[in-house]
Amino acid sequence: MAAAAERTDELVREYLLFRGFTAALKQLDAEIKADREKGFRVDKIVEQLQQFVQSYDLAALRDYWSYLDRRLFSRLEDVYRPTVNKLKTSLFRYYLVHAIQNGRNDKAQEFFLKQASELQNQAEWKDWFVLPFLPAPDSNPTFATYFSRQWADTFIVSLHNFLSVLFQCMPVPVILNFEAECLRTSLIQEENESLRHKLFALQAESSRMKKEELEVEQTVLHHKLPAYVANMDRLGDSELDMTCNQRSTAHSLQSRGGFLSSFLSQSKKGPSRPVHSSGASPMQASSMLLGKKEPTNHQSAKGKEGAVSSKDGKSHFSGLVAGESSSLQQRQKRLQEHGKERKELLSKGTFQGQSAEKKTDTNTAEAEPCSELHAEQTETSARTPGSSAEAVGVRQEQPFIVLSQEEYGEHHSSIMYCRVDCSGRRVASLDVDGVIKVWSFNPIMQTKASSISKSPLLSLEWATKRDRLLLLGSGVGTVRLYDTEAKKNLCEISIDEDMPRILSLACSPSGASFVCSAAAQSPVSHIDFSVINSGGKSMNQVPGKLLLWDTKTMKQQLQFSLEPEPIAINCTAFNHNGNLLVTGAADGIVRLFDMQQHGCAMSWKAHDGEVYSVEFSYDENTVYSIGEDGKFIQWNIHKSGLKVSEYDLPREATGPFILSGYSGYKQVQFPRGRLFAFDSEGNYMLTCSSTGGVIFKLNGEEKVLESCLSLGGHRAPVVTVDWSTAMDCGTCLTASMDGKIKLTTLLAQKS
Repeated sequence: MAAAAERTDELVREYLLFRGFTAALKQLDAEIKADREKGFRVDKIVEQLQQFVQSYDLAALRDYWSYLDRRLFSRLEDVYRPTVNKLKTSLFRYYLVHAIQNGRNDKAQEFFLKQASELQNQAEWKDWFVLPFLPAPDSNPTFATYFSRQWADTFIVSLHNFLSVLFQCMPVPVILNFEAECLRTSLIQEENESLRHKLFALQAESSRMKKEELEVEQTVLHHKLPAYVANMDRLGDSELDMTCNQRSTAHSLQSRGGFLSSFLSQSKKGPSRPVHSSGASPMQASSMLLGKKEPTNHQSAKGKEGAVSSKDGKSHFSGLVAGESSSLQQRQKRLQEHGKERKELLSKGTFQGQSAEKKTDTNTAEAEPCSELHAEQTETSARTPGSSAEAVGVRQEQPFIVLSQEEYGEHHSSIMYCRVDCSGRRVASLDVDGVIKVWSFNPIMQTKASSISKSPLLSLEWATKRDRLLLLGSGVGTVRLYDTEAKKNLCEISIDEDMPRILSLACSPSGASFVCSAAAQSPVSHIDFSVINSGGKSMNQVPGKLLLWDTKTMKQQLQFSLEPEPIAINCTAFNHNGNLLVTGAADGIVRLFDMQQHGCAMSWKAHDGEVYSVEFSYDENTVYSIGEDGKFIQWNIHKSGLKVSEYDLPREATGPFILSGYSGYKQVQFPRGRLFAFDSEGNYMLTCSSTGGVIFKLNGEEKVLESCLSLGGHRAPVVTVDWSTAMDCGTCLTASMDGKIKLTTLLAQKS
């Protein structure tokens, strides 16, 4: 409710300003500043009560509680009145105990003088009037419980919870439902977008399958079918033409006689007899197929000699011609049966055709008996399932479908950071000129906020709670909290003048705190290309600090100890609950911090040179790191320095990144943002390359990373990546040195 009230106040301010009601706007700001309900923020109300207790301001404490009673508690049902009275009694006892513990017995006596008329008739206060006169009330059995730390914490938590439930359940005006309606609309839009992506994916898959089927049919027709199927269309009206091509005689009737004689010679030929016909293998295959359909001809021809003389052939042909007119209907029926058989053969698929073609090609030099042809078809059918399964396996190896790729081109210089917020709806990007862009891509790509920093910016991070806020680290020792909706800086804090470079920021998942890495000025410029050519390393080998800050108060909580010596921390990352923090430093050491004990749990030498990027694995039993030595290494966090796997990455994936131009121009950029990101299940990794992002499959058993998909689309080296899995369709961000950001939407193929 507090967020809704704050949002509504901003809308009302905007409306009054739009209408020109400046007097009403001033009055509204004055009343909001003096708001005793603190914008329905429970933490602020409890904090105000504690301030009155700590300052011993009894009159203000009574007055504030009376206001809460009139404004809020009086609207509750009578069944909750005893709870309100118990909280009031505990609050006054909390005041007394605080006064006694701090040696202010005069304040305790003053309390009973002013409250005597109200408390003397209440049974729960009967024993408390003696409290200021006891020498050691904390050891008295009656009061010992109230002097314990546990009782005080329990009371504060109970009060906080009671107010939270009260604000959650109290009726609100219609205008305060605006935020809920906006959220509901946003969720519906996200759901619609997700369904749209699924629809596009299904359409793409359907189109791809149809295209594959068409290619398979074309391949079967032209290349993959066996000879007896490829020439099946010649079995009807084109018999005469085919016979003329196969025979050297000029007379058409003789040609037909030779064509029909081939059936007879095929059927009566013994397995060991040579073939005397000059026809090619497709002709023989067709003859064999027709021989199957006319068994009477074969039966009449059985037992005769294999070699038929020209004279006998003519006489036999004359008999066939005489009976041909009477069997015309049988031929038509036979052709229809051949057409059906042809369709059945065509529907069997590519791989059966390939096997049959191999068998046919092997035997083109000689004719085969019908029994051999039948055996061949049986063998081909037996091999088809394996081939089909093989084809399916190849198709399933592609883990993602690219649904779309869009470009964000509002930047005009090289990108340093590009991060998606935790909701997956907005992106914050930062370039080397200090230009910050906040933009959305769902449902359309649109810039929401833009800002230019006067001082150089070196780091960027989204706040996890109230994800409208951005943390920006500069090169002059300051960290800014930027409101992306109000488009203004909420506050700016100074870290350390001696260590002005804020190299890394990471906000804990709870949103209560963030870590900040500050480092001294580097003695070598990160734009000096000669250092790269000479193989110079560890240009960040300067002192540094790692600090923990409170997000609400923007005050430093503590400074972490960096052993063996203070060093610049290049990258930081929390685990899912914020209990662990992993860091990579310029000395090549990866350090794991326990955020509950606020100490370094373990550290190990990870890389030869600087560590550029670190991340927890999906199961959080390991961490991954990329270093200056071009290594991508997986480490076991349960045993310090235990290497699980190690891979070599190309230079364009690890940096430094080089963009060459005309006349020997070279631009060099050292890694700043994330160099790799994981998918929702941690099985695939997105990295940088010279032309776009590359997705690798993570498999600890293999010694070489397996490239699964190249996203492409860039003309300059990609310097930072991010992979958002908040939506059903994963969104990959790749940002390059020419200021272009590619947003690629992927759909994971479920196995």
